Amino acid sequence: MISYKQLSLADIFTDCQNIFDNDKPEFLSLLEKHINLSEVVPTSFKNHFYASTGRPRKYSLNAMLWALIIQRIFSIPTDSLLILFLNYSKDLREFCGFDKVPDASKFTRFKQNFVMDLQLFFDRLVDITEPICQEIDSVRASMSIYDSSGIEAFVAENNPKYANRIIKQLKSYAKVVVYDKNYDPYKAAYRLMPSCASANPQIKQLFINGHFCYVFKFGIITNGLGIVRDISFYNEDFFKNHPDIVVGKKSNSPDEDKSVHDARLLIPVLKDFFVKHPLINPKTFLGDSAFDSVAIYKALFDELHFTKAYIPLNQRSNLKNKDYTISKDGFPCCPHDPSLTLKYEGTSKLRSGITRYKFVCPKVKWRKGGNGKYQRHCCCENPCTSSSCGRMIYVYPEKDLRAYPGVIRGTKEWDSTYKIRSVVEQSINHFKENLCVAGRRTQNEKI
Repeated sequence: MISYKQLSLADIFTDCQNIFDNDKPEFLSLLEKHINLSEVVPTSFKNHFYASTGRPRKYSLNAMLWALIIQRIFSIPTDSLLILFLNYSKDLREFCGFDKVPDASKFTRFKQNFVMDLQLFFDRLVDITEPICQEIDSVRASMSIYDSSGIEAFVAENNPKYANRIIKQLKSYAKVVVYDKNYDPYKAAYRLMPSCASANPQIKQLFINGHFCYVFKFGIITNGLGIVRDISFYNEDFFKNHPDIVVGKKSNSPDEDKSVHDARLLIPVLKDFFVKHPLINPKTFLGDSAFDSVAIYKALFDELHFTKAYIPLNQRSNLKNKDYTISKDGFPCCPHDPSLTLKYEGTSKLRSGITRYKFVCPKVKWRKGGNGKYQRHCCCENPCTSSSCGRMIYVYPEKDLRAYPGVIRGTKEWDSTYKIRSVVEQSINHFKENLCVAGRRTQNEKI
């Protein structure tokens, strides 16, 4: 196996900038050497771009794509600044293939007219890079990590004064009407604020990072190496393709609504991803506690064929079993002392192929018997069974996937693996900050 360290988009981005600052020709030659756009751009994209329009294309497809790639690598936030860079840098201009730099309208129309082709381009890059990820580390490449976020739009509702004005009015109203102490003006403001921005209905209300905002909401899938596999914007087209998803506020709690909404979007996003990339078959899923529901576990294992799901338990819903008490990590508890959890002793497979977990009394000790063999002996002062071996419980994960999602909660394996989920948050931050996707002064999701 190839030796590796944890990949980070931020690290790669920093390395690129350092090389460019110190030796621009070397950096551009590295790009030209390792990326051949003529090979990776889909044929359908080329045919669409060079379709007969009555006049020849003044700027080539590769030149436009290279300009957009350069824009992201160097954190150029606006098209006007990109044009300035190209005008003043002969090296960049010649590398992209421009005899004359396009104006801003050319870049805008390019992104608007070929948005689906750009999506196909990205999807093809995912298929091309999958074997590379598998060669680096097949275990981490076989993970799917999902998270959702939003890109704040340039609308009046995102002005802090907008929400503060509503909250201030509600606080004054509460003093006059004399509501009880449980009255929360922030939850009341959430109910009163519109679900979408007046300028564009695709800009949805979201409670993120402790504040209200109006965003283009999206879901992102990465593998365990932090390499992005899919980005899905929850726009009109997405909900048109998934009419079964119900959208709207359901409670006074913005956190609760976000969790419910994310849970409804997860399975459709994963299904769309696997339809686009049938050769990618991850076995491990990592997500946050918003996905802790019986229906999601069943879909992940039965429909999408995952074998493990690392999803923390939602604290609002405890594990239950009619025969014994279960701890927060899914361990059976002693019938006489619910604070005492049984000890996990291992996993076995029956002849039928069914997986079985074994839990035993923690007060059992191994002692040498008269036949010279070691045997279990229960040392409990108040035994819950007449067996000298103590209490034993066998658990079949397929009967309760929420409690036992292919792995035992609270173990070293669980803790070390779940930490990998942070790579998806790092990727989201990189796209927003380093690639300057956030902070764009636009109300149009296509540009």
